[in-house]
Amino acid sequence: MGCRDVHAATVLAFLSGTASVAGLLAAVLLPNWRQMRLYTYNKNERNVTIYTGLWIKCARFDGSRDCVIYDPQWYTAVDQLDLRVLQFALPLSMFTAVSALFLCMIGMCNTAFVSSVPNVKLAKCLVNSAGCHLVAGLLFLLACAICLTPSIWVIFYNSYLNRKYEPVFSFDISVFIAIASAGGLFFTSVLLFLWYCACKSLPSPFWQPLYSHAPSMHSYASQPYSARSRLSAMEIDIPVVTHTS
Repeated sequence: MGCRDVHAATVLAFLSGTASVAGLLAAVLLPNWRQMRLYTYNKNERNVTIYTGLWIKCARFDGSRDCVIYDPQWYTAVDQLDLRVLQFALPLSMFTAVSALFLCMIGMCNTAFVSSVPNVKLAKCLVNSAGCHLVAGLLFLLACAICLTPSIWVIFYNSYLNRKYEPVFSFDISVFIAIASAGGLFFTSVLLFLWYCACKSLPSPFWQPLYSHAPSMHSYASQPYSARSRLSAMEIDIPVVTHTS
């Protein structure tokens, strides 16, 4: 079937999933989830902004790029509930998305580089079959839900902190990176779901592969009918009724 070849849609889904995982990794490592801006009325001093991440904390004076206070052990003493949840949610989301990417990569490699017909049990999922697309799409959708929910919660929890204490808290760029990465994971799952639905309903010649190969290579369909069976005529016995006078 043509749906088991390596196509532009599956490659685009793989690249989109890879970019989303890279965005999640950047969101995990950057100390830019929340800012706390401290003001001073002393004209001889400068205001301080504390940049809070999931693992480290950095305090900088206004106009400076160097950290006055750098705390690499911040992850052990996180006192904000949303960031504590994100410490577990984002790595779990990355692990789920990487599992889906690994499944897609195995499927494409087995289809593109293995010339022999695979085992029937292997062809159900570890080749670019509809089952492989469905499982990978479900994993990407799960990774999106795990990442998106606590990332949006940061925005509402930031408003809660401003009401509880002083309006000195603001969310930073890592929130937008995580939400954009979740959107990329959702887009990847939609691509794979559309590919799954199309492969279940449309004939294989509708999809053209990215590479060309001999018709006998990667052939998973059964052999066609013989010419005799295609050209054989249909014989119907029609009874003849005669009237006698």
